Amino acid sequence: MILQLALTASLLAQVTPDRIRDAQTKEPQNWLTYNGSYASTHHSLLKEITPANVSKLDLKWVWQSNSPDKIEAAPLVVDGVMYFTDPPNDVVALDARTGRVFWRYTHTLPAGVAPCCGRVNRGLAIHGNTLYLGTLDARLIALNAATGRKLWETVVADYRQSYSLTAAPLVIKDKVIIGPAGGELGIRGFVAAYDTATGREVWRFKTIPEKGEPGHETWGGNSWVHGGGPIWLTGSYDPELNLTYWGTGNPGPDWNPGMRPGDNLYTDSVIALDPDTGKLKWHFQFTPNDGLDFDAAQIPVLADLEWKGRPRKTMLWGNRNGFFYVLDRATGEYLLGKPFVKQTWATGLDERGRPMKATGMTPSAKGTLIMPGVQGGTNWYAPSYSPLTKLFYLTTWDDYSGVYYSWQQDYEPGKWFAGGSVRADVPAVRRVEPKTWPSEAAYGAIRALDPLTGQRVWEYKTTDVSDSGLLTTATNVLFSGSREGHFFALDAASGKLLWRRYLGGQTAATPITWAIDGRQYISVPSGHAIFTFGLPD
Repeated sequence: MILQLALTASLLAQVTPDRIRDAQTKEPQNWLTYNGSYASTHHSLLKEITPANVSKLDLKWVWQSNSPDKIEAAPLVVDGVMYFTDPPNDVVALDARTGRVFWRYTHTLPAGVAPCCGRVNRGLAIHGNTLYLGTLDARLIALNAATGRKLWETVVADYRQSYSLTAAPLVIKDKVIIGPAGGELGIRGFVAAYDTATGREVWRFKTIPEKGEPGHETWGGNSWVHGGGPIWLTGSYDPELNLTYWGTGNPGPDWNPGMRPGDNLYTDSVIALDPDTGKLKWHFQFTPNDGLDFDAAQIPVLADLEWKGRPRKTMLWGNRNGFFYVLDRATGEYLLGKPFVKQTWATGLDERGRPMKATGMTPSAKGTLIMPGVQGGTNWYAPSYSPLTKLFYLTTWDDYSGVYYSWQQDYEPGKWFAGGSVRADVPAVRRVEPKTWPSEAAYGAIRALDPLTGQRVWEYKTTDVSDSGLLTTATNVLFSGSREGHFFALDAASGKLLWRRYLGGQTAATPITWAIDGRQYISVPSGHAIFTFGLPD
């Protein structure tokens, strides 16, 4: 169903593959992909808002949702028009100048849709004059960006088998790429590409290899059949290497690794695929035989660094397991790994980057206290890399633990397939029992790391933990939010607080920045609304 209120000629702008490729450098006034650019650095070249004037930011407009579900989507901004998803699966187009709605598309979900981890959607992709939406009933839908009219609809997977689509798709050339969520419900994950014009499936890479496929030997018995490996966060792309990178989720059942002997490829990994064919070029597994639900559903950040005296195309990765990694993104070679939060599950990483698991740090029938807790040292919240400061920024939960339990469980369709549970000491709750849990030391912070060493350069502690992504700009301003409802700006070089505004709702998405008529704006989803700020007129 479409609610169409107004149209404007600017809605007809064509977003070509070249525009997406060059978005970060040639048109920073737009935000053309979920991550802002193929490199996913969440860094903007816009310069109007600076450390000197950021405290003068005014609220320009607010768009309010009627949905009871929190907004986790990052909007797209294309030539003055903002497109975003209103959870669970509506699409809204509005005038970025004023917040006035142009049109709204509503996707009606069938009865019985029960996604594993909330009625969420993280956004859209655009190609030409077409928007692409993944839905909780596992459909990929193409919409006319000018009118919101549906152009085609493709069934990606069977939602009755607990598959859902929550990630924003990624357009590369003439293909739109996406994968399914549902790792706690016994799915088998994949990444698939569809023709942007027709919705026809072009290729599919299985993140849980079947018999006869490389990697299948890493699954004992028939454990691969419901092995997990979901895709619930958007990947990145290097046009020069012609490789697209996607982080894969946990194996299933989550907390009973003994039920699935072996490394369980390609779960908890980054996979590098040829976007033309779907062929695997390389992979790196962060947490083999994961028993702690440490999904590698984080954003692959692509940065060109001076590495040991020579230029190198690298990938920066703050992993949920508590380690920061640097990889060669051409080959997958492990270059660096270092903890960025307190962790007790591993004694370190070996020379190949494989974790050396600590004795006894696995889920048990009586419960095992392990750091980090189930939310991880970080999670899906977008990090940022600034080529100015040469620092990598991420949202962290530190001194944070969980008591991990494990039990035997048979797979039953449509039911939670976790093989255990976790009682997590979330800092915001400040639990005081049982006495085996750590003290009040747990806290959330924004941290800046030197990617050449993994060392912390600075941190900014938040009152509560945060689920917010990060944004940096060419004037060394860093924007983020937090659970207690604050939206704030830091000096990206020092971590000094520059400005803060109380919005009243949890920030569970990533701020974006864009410009129109030469004026820079910042938009951030918070709670059930999208707030947009700019400097005074």
